[in-house]
Amino acid sequence: MTTAQPKNPLHGVTLETILNELVAHYGWEALGREIEIRCFTHDPSISSSLKFLRRTPWARERVESLYLYVLRHKPAAE
Repeated sequence: MTTAQPKNPLHGVTLETILNELVAHYGWEALGREIEIRCFTHDPSISSSLKFLRRTPWARERVESLYLYVLRHKPAAE
């Protein structure tokens, strides 16, 4: 059974999309300062970060939380 989640901004958004948008918004260096995770600060890449985030719930929660923060504070025109 599939239920619609119209008020969930993360519904239908992949972790890869979230990560790509955060990297585009902050860059790896600033993202590593916002969320101090080794995969963001030492030789960062999308693939290695995705592997880590998929296996580490607390890190994924931080990334999703930062993404929601960025969404809330984006200008309405974007």
